[in-house]
Amino acid sequence: MRAERRAVDEAESRRANGPDWDRYADDYQATHGEFLGDVGFVWGPEGLTEAEAGVLGDLEGRDVLEVGSGAGQCSRWVRAAGGRSFGLDLSHRQLQHSRRIDAATDVAVPSVLATATALPFRDDSFDVVFSSFGALQFVADIDEAVGETARVLRPGGRFAFSITHPTRWMFPDDPGEAGLVASQSYWDRTPYVEVDDASGEVSYVEHHRTLGDWVALLAGAGFALARLLEPEWPEHHERVWGGWSGVRGRLTPGTAILVADLR
Repeated sequence: MRAERRAVDEAESRRANGPDWDRYADDYQATHGEFLGDVGFVWGPEGLTEAEAGVLGDLEGRDVLEVGSGAGQCSRWVRAAGGRSFGLDLSHRQLQHSRRIDAATDVAVPSVLATATALPFRDDSFDVVFSSFGALQFVADIDEAVGETARVLRPGGRFAFSITHPTRWMFPDDPGEAGLVASQSYWDRTPYVEVDDASGEVSYVEHHRTLGDWVALLAGAGFALARLLEPEWPEHHERVWGGWSGVRGRLTPGTAILVADLR
């Protein structure tokens, strides 16, 4: 596998990331499932929970969509909090894990196999749409994804999502000291791509936008930014998750949570 930076369109991103998550789902759930909790809502590797952040507001009786729901842990927490949550993911294997945990917890999340750029729901269907490190970073046509969210939200509805903090793109994806040295421009929006050496096929794609890009995208789709959270690394939190670690997290943010309301 080799990593490179180059332009990748939506079709190529989707062909790469769906199968990649299918391959990775078992290992992901085995490695991170306990941290996430079967009925738990964690916004990122720092461990900030929705119970602590409270960005979604009162969920009692609200219709809620999770985009990039994976095994449905966050949506299951929403249901336990009184919301009517639904999941959506590009990975069939992740949704199989969701069904498994539904049965184990007796908290079922109705979920659909689909993409963030074509939400299979009617206009004005939801009070809240959220994504915890879900689909948005893996989408090339991000304006379509944000537009689709606006379409399915009711007026005044809330959109909240967590992403890799955009400043992290200046640094190597390394949890150690090497990950503290800036190596490329923050304004370089060229996607990160992993290519299978044997087949020459793209097997993983992640897209970078600046904070300014995200604000402009939200405003252009009719959203008003309500909050921007940058969780600090907890003092006694020693978990390493990819490029996230205490070494880096105590000096620079690893996660950004954007919260916006539809005007």
